[in-house]
Amino acid sequence: MAVWEDEVRAKAATLTTTAMTDGTKTKNLEEVFDPAGKPPFGIGEIRNAIPKHCFVKDSWRSMSYVLRDLVAVVFLAATVMYFDRWFAWPLYWVAQGTIFWAIFVLGHDCGHGSFSDSKMLNSVVGHTLHSFILVPYDGWRISHRTHHQNHGHVENDESWHPTPESLYKALPESTLKLKFKLPFPLFAYPVYLLWRSPGKSGSHFHPYSKLFAPNERLEVLFSTFCWAVMATLLAVASMVFGPIVILKLYFLPLWVFIVWLDLVTYLHHHGHQQKLPWYRGKEWSYLRGALTTVDRDYGLFNNIHHNIETHVVHHLFPQIPHYNLVEATKAAKNVLGKYYREPEKSGPLPIHLYNVLEKSLRNDHFVSDDGDIVYYQTDPLYSATTITKQD
Repeated sequence: MAVWEDEVRAKAATLTTTAMTDGTKTKNLEEVFDPAGKPPFGIGEIRNAIPKHCFVKDSWRSMSYVLRDLVAVVFLAATVMYFDRWFAWPLYWVAQGTIFWAIFVLGHDCGHGSFSDSKMLNSVVGHTLHSFILVPYDGWRISHRTHHQNHGHVENDESWHPTPESLYKALPESTLKLKFKLPFPLFAYPVYLLWRSPGKSGSHFHPYSKLFAPNERLEVLFSTFCWAVMATLLAVASMVFGPIVILKLYFLPLWVFIVWLDLVTYLHHHGHQQKLPWYRGKEWSYLRGALTTVDRDYGLFNNIHHNIETHVVHHLFPQIPHYNLVEATKAAKNVLGKYYREPEKSGPLPIHLYNVLEKSLRNDHFVSDDGDIVYYQTDPLYSATTITKQD
């Protein structure tokens, strides 16, 4: 059991036996909030607190966001090509990469079925948007579904799940640097698509990967084909317009998108000032796993990237369209109480999140091999700025 949890239990035990000096009632165990405790509400109570219209999908409204983002892509590219000044290009890379990230979020909604009630529309839009940013739609959709079905589970979760201590100690120094030393974790997504995480194998592109069931292979093959078509178009464009032009117009914004994706997905499952539990065995449930996720405030980017900051309710009810998540979160908070962790408020730019990320990477390294409720532990050899892995 983690030291932090021991401190909570000890404090709670003290409060049950110590009377308040003002003569008020003796505090009991329940008055000290334990984030790993079983919540006193069920998922049905949360659903009932959310207005029913929040679950309604509007295909036309969803498509309007696709149009908004695609217009932004064309406008940014046309503008930077027209002015073509050295100082304009870095601004373009950041802006266009952010729109690529917004496009990813819309494709992600298609994968959840929250974009539309039409499976055909979800598939067409999802393949188009994700292929445009070189993401294999069905391959990623299926692995992301596994993440949602097992969020908060040490072994079964799929995205940014913790490394058990025995596996952690067996990892080479090069892998540890890629996992925990900035800036490498912010470029992890292509590696994850190709090989997944340490301790798990399989490619999001290969239809016979362990990620997929036999009846999903044709879908994976088709999404890989769509990815290959986009890659071919980029290769042809490089030959026609020159590789430097395509690098500046497409690939550097693509790397900004990857940074956004890794940053957001990591921070929604790590780095809260209150330690987040991870579960195994009988202690895990869909509800308890979802409650280990964290909402974040990205300032002016909240609207741009389609309210992905409302992550707790998204994990509880991934079928809610993104444009209803803010309202649904406000309603759900009345039931969640202390199990909802208010995000640290940001200014226009979420600069504070860099410190959160850096602190988490220095402290959240592995979990115990044993125990059904565990917390991240810190490797002292890796809590400093450099690694000195010892045999």
